Amino acid sequence: MPISSSAEPAPPGLPRPDPDALVARLRHERAQEGRGKLRIYFGSNAGVGKTYAMLAAAQRERQGGREVLVGLVETHGRKETAQQLHGLEQLPLRELPHQGRTLREFDLDAALARRPRVLLLDELAHSNAPGSRHPKRWQDVQELLDAGIDVWTTINVQHLESLNDVVGGIVGITVRETVPDQIFDDADEVIVVDISPDELLRRLKDGKVYMLEQAERASRNFFRRGNLLALRELALRRTADRVDEDMRDYRRERSIGTVWPARERLLVAVAGRAGDDALVRQVARMARRLDADWMVVYVDAPQRQHRPRSVQAAVLNITDAQADYVREVAQKLQKAFPNQGLRVATDLRNEKITYKIREHSLQKLPYILVAGDKEKAAGAVAVRARGNKDLGVMSVDAFIELVAKDIAAKA
Repeated sequence: MPISSSAEPAPPGLPRPDPDALVARLRHERAQEGRGKLRIYFGSNAGVGKTYAMLAAAQRERQGGREVLVGLVETHGRKETAQQLHGLEQLPLRELPHQGRTLREFDLDAALARRPRVLLLDELAHSNAPGSRHPKRWQDVQELLDAGIDVWTTINVQHLESLNDVVGGIVGITVRETVPDQIFDDADEVIVVDISPDELLRRLKDGKVYMLEQAERASRNFFRRGNLLALRELALRRTADRVDEDMRDYRRERSIGTVWPARERLLVAVAGRAGDDALVRQVARMARRLDADWMVVYVDAPQRQHRPRSVQAAVLNITDAQADYVREVAQKLQKAFPNQGLRVATDLRNEKITYKIREHSLQKLPYILVAGDKEKAAGAVAVRARGNKDLGVMSVDAFIELVAKDIAAKA
């Protein structure tokens, strides 16, 4: 059946809409007729308030006279969240026997039979119990949408499939339950629920995220401030990418070629150093992805022209017993290169050495030095180069020779 449009001609002086884009939009709208709408409450981490926000909105819908049914909501023992369920009808869960136990899961068939106007189904990335029609909850959501039911759900940034490796590099944990990015990108509405890392840590300490014992484990592992900052940035950037895609679609449909000054332009500064080419390529890729203007400037600093590129190193202790030795090593390195711009940091935090190494590796320092009891006794350090390359244990003097050669090669 041919597709026609009743759009009025563009006024004189304004660009005509792109006919191909209009046809694509009309086809999309026709395909969506009768399909339910998907709303996602999106956050950086557990405890930011996604489920609470979803339930609060559901209460407003109910008070406005709209039929709302709770398919499944996980309160995780949070009293404030549980209180928001008051007055909302909840669908009985389906019981599934599995290995001598009874598992309780969302009842997809019962929800389809009820056909509510809005269905609440928490934790989009959840893996269903064996015996369910679909292995993943997001597949349940797809069937509900196809049946014309509006679905509200929640998800954290670490569960998006494309960010799985990035999140693993940040927190050191592989997230097993993921959702295809297409589900997120095709959602009719994404609502970001965001609080600061400090506020989230206060909520964790007050028992508003997990029960006390679980909260203590979380604060030692996943819920570190650095992790929370990085995950928050990922969530906000991913949301910005989605908004930018919507804007590109709008401009394409209306043949708007000029980039509106609604977002940033990119500027990259180079100074004739090694790595400048990689930096320019990275910004070029970012500019293509953002559909943004970008430019390169060369920074000419006369006072730095005859100064070799600075080399950075971090010196880490394994236990408090090596703290003084780490300080001595750092001071010796600084004295060995007073004019070469060598910058040395010490990390004496009471953290696991594997965590400290991983954290400094993410900063892409040229050298990470580790000192334990054996290294301290031998006047040595264990050396890792950029890319987590293990150079083995060497004396501090041998490491100074290595750095001297590095500086000479970059001069």
